[in-house]
Amino acid sequence: LMVLGTFGISYIVPITICIIILLVIVYFSYRQTIESYPNGGGSYTVAGQNLGSFAGLLAAAALMIDYVLTAAVGISAGVGALVSAVPSLEPRTLTLCLIILLLITIVNLRGVRETGALFMVPTYLFVGTLLITLVIGIMKVFVSGGHPTPVAPPPVFPVATVGLSAWLLLKSFASGCTAMTGVEAVSNGVTAFRDPVVKTAQRTLTAIIAILIVLLAGIAFLCRAYQVGATNPGPGYQSVLSQLTAAVVGRNAFYFVTIASILLVLSLSANTAFADFPRLCRLVAEDGYLPTPLAVRGRRLVYTAGIITLGILCAVLLTLF
Repeated sequence: LMVLGTFGISYIVPITICIIILLVIVYFSYRQTIESYPNGGGSYTVAGQNLGSFAGLLAAAALMIDYVLTAAVGISAGVGALVSAVPSLEPRTLTLCLIILLLITIVNLRGVRETGALFMVPTYLFVGTLLITLVIGIMKVFVSGGHPTPVAPPPVFPVATVGLSAWLLLKSFASGCTAMTGVEAVSNGVTAFRDPVVKTAQRTLTAIIAILIVLLAGIAFLCRAYQVGATNPGPGYQSVLSQLTAAVVGRNAFYFVTIASILLVLSLSANTAFADFPRLCRLVAEDGYLPTPLAVRGRRLVYTAGIITLGILCAVLLTLF
């Protein structure tokens, strides 16, 4: 929306509401999937068994693109938050992205099991700091009568370069839907939950969707109130979450803790793709639609070919864009 300048701010909330409505639809769909496929049923399995092989392959293709984007967007957004906090690192943005990608790839190739403790601390820190930021920000909005004064003013909006169009709104909606990537992980891995697996998985999915809706709605509301929008990558770049946190609480110790949690969580979110992309490739390869090496486990009992393929595709995407 940044091509619309200040005019684009008014469309953040309605587009976010549309994304939340879609998220609720997806939530009810995945609740049914969890119940019907307690051994784990991704979109490829569900679509293939119920709608035929073509629908299954269409879902698989969409998911493969989704997993590549999940890894690339997660890593780049995490590094974007870091660069916002430490502007001197901006010239090394791509290098930092590729280093994080390489580390995640190596960890997955070695077959190191992800432990709950490893993901628990940054995840709780991320959700906690963002919720605190939202609560403080919303209180300031109401106290000020809808016109809060930012502690650290966000960058001035550029002049609008294009007019409003249906295509621009649809593109903004599609871009915003990256917020939904990863919610399919619960239905894919039902067997990882403790008994009763179906109920536990459904409760987990409910918690994830509820937190996501609160964060999306809160961020959209405060972006409009504080006049925060996206900035172009390059010198002076500031991510939306960096701008929002600085506007609400200032660039203090809390700000840097929040940015650190964003970097960790978004970088770790790429691991979802590295867990699910090779498994999906195995299923499709076993059905004869992909090369057979993708279905073979390596020395460390991981699908080496799938992990390397995802790493290469993600590296190409990060380098190009």
